[in-house]
Amino acid sequence: MKFFTKSLLCIFLFSIFNIYLNAQGCVAIRGFSSCSGNSLNSNYLGQGEFLLASNSRYFESFRHFRGDHEETNRIAEGTQVINNTFLSDITLNYGITNRLSANISLPFANNTRSSMYEHGGNPPNGLGDRHITSSVGISDIRLGISYWLLDPASLKDYNYSLGISLKLPTGNYDYKDDFYNQGADKDQTINTVVDQSIQLGDGGYAVNVELIGFHSLSSLFSLSSNASYLINPQATNGIKTRNGRSEFSCPDQFALSTGVFYSTPISGLSLFLGARAEGVTATDLIGSSEGYRRPGYVISFEPGISYSFAKVNLNLNLPIALYRNRIQSYEDKLKTQTTGIYTQGDAAFADYLIIFSVNYKLSKSHSMQSH
Repeated sequence: MKFFTKSLLCIFLFSIFNIYLNAQGCVAIRGFSSCSGNSLNSNYLGQGEFLLASNSRYFESFRHFRGDHEETNRIAEGTQVINNTFLSDITLNYGITNRLSANISLPFANNTRSSMYEHGGNPPNGLGDRHITSSVGISDIRLGISYWLLDPASLKDYNYSLGISLKLPTGNYDYKDDFYNQGADKDQTINTVVDQSIQLGDGGYAVNVELIGFHSLSSLFSLSSNASYLINPQATNGIKTRNGRSEFSCPDQFALSTGVFYSTPISGLSLFLGARAEGVTATDLIGSSEGYRRPGYVISFEPGISYSFAKVNLNLNLPIALYRNRIQSYEDKLKTQTTGIYTQGDAAFADYLIIFSVNYKLSKSHSMQSH
């Protein structure tokens, strides 16, 4: 019991540490599959075993926030930006020992962005023409290892895994599409960089640190927690925004999820109830925080369902946003200091996420953990 209490305290302190470092962000603004906050490597793997996993996320962001205040007039006026984002990872895990495993994650992204302000301006001062830009392709690949801190052979009811991975800049961070009503007379169509929120990558080499833990409270209830932080030391990626005023930033990101599984009387079927916080940082843990980014964070209530059979584990989660905050960016703070006028940009958030994962063990017949 003492170990359980201390472990929970460590997870709590880890989350507070992230908050203290302004490590709050908004995945609903900028979706990085390498910071998904999933628990794909929480399944025990024996030496020589493989686990094939797929994790998919979908959301539609359209509610504009400046700070934690929603600008409801944007929807009423029809000037809201609408992002539809689909992210999918395919991850292969290999058990080097029964405690140490290696993994490679290949992410794919498909994004669309509908707006007026990028295509001539919002009414009444703009043309009010709504158009769509999009991006599709491979995102940033991740290579990593994870290690169970306690020996799975002697512990069945609780354990914690520490994972470290390298995020490579394989996704196109200079993706271009057509923008309408451009130029001084707003009569041109220009092919240039799409918004940062739908770029396929950030252009930086980064390290992702992840802590996963589970603890069986009884034969029916289990606690599961997952905390991850993406350390992106590179300041900017050299690509200027569409207006040419700044370069795209390479931001840190984080995700934190915790909750309880309930094993139903139906064999293999579990229900999940928890909470999630995730987003993009305003200030990086290492390196400069300069460049253009939309930092903020979202806190969600997260119900879910899990079903296991044979060597397959299926998970469906639906985080529902309870609190959204578009915090001041590094550039916002500099402008505030320079002009003396408080500056804070806005960002669009989603009402909910749809997260679906599939795990399949390729070899041997060890039972799977549904945590």
